Amino acid sequence: MNTNILKRGKSWFNSLNWKLNKFQKKAWDSYSLGKSGLVNAPTGSGKTYSLLIPTILDFFDRQNTFSHDISGLQCIWVTPIRALAKEILISSQRAAIGLEVDWNASIRSGDTSSSERDKQWKSPPQMLITTPESLHVLMTKVGYSDYFKNVKSIVVDEWHELVGSKRGVQVELFISRLKYITDSLRIWGISATIGNMQESLEVLLGLPMPSDSIIIKSALEKKIQVKSLMPEVIDQFPWAGHLGLLMTDQVLSTIKKYNTTLIFTKTRAQSEIWYQRLLEADENLAGLIAMHHGSISREVRDWVENSLYEGDLKAVVCTSSLDLGVDFRPVEAIVQIGSPKGVARFLQRAGRSGHSPGAVSKIYFVPTNSLELLEAASVRDAIESKVIESRMPYIRSFDVLIQYLLTLAVSDGFGAEAILKEIRGTYSFFSITDEEWNEVLEFLLYGSKSLQAYDEYHKVGVDTKGIYRAKNKRVALRHRMSIGTITSATMMTVKYQRGKSLGSIEEYFISMLGSGDSFWFAGRALEIVRIKGMEVHVVNSKKKNAKVASYLGGRMPLSTEMSKIVREKIYDFKKGVIESDEVEKIAPLLNTQAERSTIPSKDEFLIEYFKSKEGYHLIMYPFEGRNVHEGMSALLAKRISMLLPVSFSLAMNDYGFELLSDKEIDVEEIITHNLFTTIDLSVDIQASINSVEMAKRRFRDIAKISGLIFQGFPGQKKKERHLQSSSQLLFDVFRQYDPDNILFMQTYEEVMTFQLEESRMREALERIQNQKIIVKRPRKYTPFAFPLMVDRLREKLSSEKLQHKIEKMKLEIIK
Repeated sequence: MNTNILKRGKSWFNSLNWKLNKFQKKAWDSYSLGKSGLVNAPTGSGKTYSLLIPTILDFFDRQNTFSHDISGLQCIWVTPIRALAKEILISSQRAAIGLEVDWNASIRSGDTSSSERDKQWKSPPQMLITTPESLHVLMTKVGYSDYFKNVKSIVVDEWHELVGSKRGVQVELFISRLKYITDSLRIWGISATIGNMQESLEVLLGLPMPSDSIIIKSALEKKIQVKSLMPEVIDQFPWAGHLGLLMTDQVLSTIKKYNTTLIFTKTRAQSEIWYQRLLEADENLAGLIAMHHGSISREVRDWVENSLYEGDLKAVVCTSSLDLGVDFRPVEAIVQIGSPKGVARFLQRAGRSGHSPGAVSKIYFVPTNSLELLEAASVRDAIESKVIESRMPYIRSFDVLIQYLLTLAVSDGFGAEAILKEIRGTYSFFSITDEEWNEVLEFLLYGSKSLQAYDEYHKVGVDTKGIYRAKNKRVALRHRMSIGTITSATMMTVKYQRGKSLGSIEEYFISMLGSGDSFWFAGRALEIVRIKGMEVHVVNSKKKNAKVASYLGGRMPLSTEMSKIVREKIYDFKKGVIESDEVEKIAPLLNTQAERSTIPSKDEFLIEYFKSKEGYHLIMYPFEGRNVHEGMSALLAKRISMLLPVSFSLAMNDYGFELLSDKEIDVEEIITHNLFTTIDLSVDIQASINSVEMAKRRFRDIAKISGLIFQGFPGQKKKERHLQSSSQLLFDVFRQYDPDNILFMQTYEEVMTFQLEESRMREALERIQNQKIIVKRPRKYTPFAFPLMVDRLREKLSSEKLQHKIEKMKLEIIK
C-alpha cells in the first residue's frame, strides 16, 4: 500500500480530535507492508481502528491504482459473539464515511435472514463480519473458493476468547484453507493480554509462522481502580454465599454514584435474585434497572443493549453474557458480585467501564464470604504485577477436523494429499501422522473399522480423480444443520425407582458416579440404582457418606495464577506481612485460624483432623482450586482405602477438601509423602473416579461435533435422551471392538486435560511432596474448615434448616 494513503486516516482522526496512538500507527504501517500479526491493547484504546483503517485504505489504494472497481469480498472480520458484530459494523460504517471510501460492510450470523444471506452471496460486501460457525457454513456452498478468492485480510477479534476452545480450531482450519485460495493474505488478531501471547500468535498464523509476523503491544496503561466493598463486621466463620446480599445497601450506594453500572453475577439465578433485591431496596429504580443473561429472549437482550447504548439505564444485572468487547460508553462502573476466580475475567469485566481512550475503569468487588477478600487482594496484586492466565489451545481435536473435512466434501470436494498439506500448517494438527490421517479419511468413508457395515456412516466417497465428495444431498443437508462446536451442559432427571421425579441435576456431577454410589439431593441421601438415558433412578439411602453434589454453574475454580497469589497472601500473613486493606480486614479471622490450628508457611502443608457428631473429618489445604481438589480428594480417598478398609464422603472448595469417614484412622501413620506420589498418577486418577462414565459424557459432545450422531433438523431436534443413548452405544462399540479409535482416544485425553486438570494436579502433588506435612487436631471447627462443613450440609438441608444449622454450629464454636 502507498504509505501516503495512510495520511488520509490520520487526517480523519485529527478531524475528530482523536489522538493516533503509537500502537495504531505501528499496526497501520505493518499492515501496509503486508505483514500479519496480533494487536494487544487495553479495552477502549482503539484496537478496532488499528486494523479497520488500514484495511479500508488498502482497498481504496488498490482501487485507485488499478483505476477500476475491485469486486468481491475483501476482508473477513471474525467475532466470537453476535453483539460485538454490531459494534464492528457501526465502526466500519463510520470510518468509511469519514475516509470517503465506497466501502460496504455486512453481518452474517445466526440472526441474519435468509434473504440477506442470499444477497451477500450473490453480491458480496467488501467486509463480512461473521462468526467461526457461519464461515464454515459458507464453505458448504459449491463455488465457495470463488467467493473467498479476492479476500486480502482476515481479522479475528477477541482472539484470546477463541484460542482456548474448539471454535479456535475452526478458525485455524478456515485460515489454512483461505491461505491457498487467496494471494498475499494478511492474518491479524485482536487480543486482550494473555499469559501465552506468543503461542496464541502461532495458533492464529499457523506453523511455520511468517518470519516477519509481529505482536504489536500498546504502551498505554489502562487505569483500573479496584475497590472492595467490605462489611463492617467480619464473620470469623465464613461460608460461601452468605455475605453477598448483606451488601445490598453498599451496592445501591455505588449505583447511585454513576450514570450507568453493570453488576456481574456468577449465575442466571443469582442475577434474578440481585435484580429483585435491588428493586425491593429502592423502588425508584423501576424502569431504570434491567437484567441480561442467556435465558432471556433475544428481543429483550437487544432492548437492554440498545438502552445501554443510549444511556437510558441506571444499572444492568448480568452474567458473562456481557463479558466481551461490547462498547457501552455510558457505563461508568462495574460491580463484581463474588470472586471472578481469574485475573483475565476480572480485567475483561473491568474494561466494560471507562470504555474510551484515557478513561479509568472502575470495578467494585463484593465478597460473598469473608475469605473472598483474600481473592480481592490477590486480583489487585495480579493486575499491578501484570500477571495473567494463559489460554491452553486445543490440539489434535479430530472431531473438529472430521467436521471440517465433511464441510469441504459437501461443497467442492477435496484432494487428500493437498488438504493434508494445508492441515499440517495449523498449530492444532501440525503433528498429525500419516496413520492418523488415514484413519480420519477412513472415518469419512466408512465411519471407522467397527462401523463400516452400516451405510449411514458412509458419508463420503472418492471419485475417479481422487476427490472426496459427500455421497448424497441428505448427507449434505444434515451436515449443514450440524456445523459448530458449542455444546451446553446437560441436566439429568432424578427419579425414584418407582417413578416419582425429584428434580434435575447436572450431568457433569452424575458422570462421576455409578450404580451403588450415593449422593445428597433434595435434602436426602439417594443411592443410584441405574442410569438410564437421561434419567438417574434412585432409592433412599441410609449411607452417611454420600457424595455432595457439585455444579459447574457458578463453580468456576481459582485459576493457577490466582491460586499462587492467594497462597502467597496466606504465607505472608504467617510472616506478619499485611499489605492490603482486605487482608487487614480479615486479620481477626486469620488470627482465629492460627489460634485453633495454624496458618501454613510456604514450606508447610496443612492437614486438620478432628471428630464431630458427623464423624471424623480429615481436611487438607492445597489452595489449588476446586477442580484440582475434586480430582485430588478422589485420588487420596482411593489410595487411603487401599491401605485400610474405610470409605469417605468428599467435599471440596477452592482452598481445600474434606474426607469424612465414620471410622477413625491413624493420620500420622497413613498420611505420609508417599500418599502424594505422582508415580502412576494417570492410572490412579482413572481408578479413583468413574472415568468410563465421565468419558461417555465427554464422548457425546465429540460424537455431535464429528457428526457421528445427528441432532435433528430445526424445530425437530432429537430428545437429549435419544442422543445420549446413541452416543453411549457408539462409545461401547469403540470400547469393546475398536479401542484405538481416534475419537475414542481423544475422549480420554480431553477428560484428563480439561476436566481433571491432570498437569496442574501433578504440579500440586509435587509441591506437597517438598513441603513439611503439618497435622493439627483442633477441638472445634476452624475458619478454614467451616466453609467445607457448610458446602457438605448445603445439599442435605433446606435453606431454612441450613441457616438454623449454621447458627447452631457457630454457637458451638464460640463456647
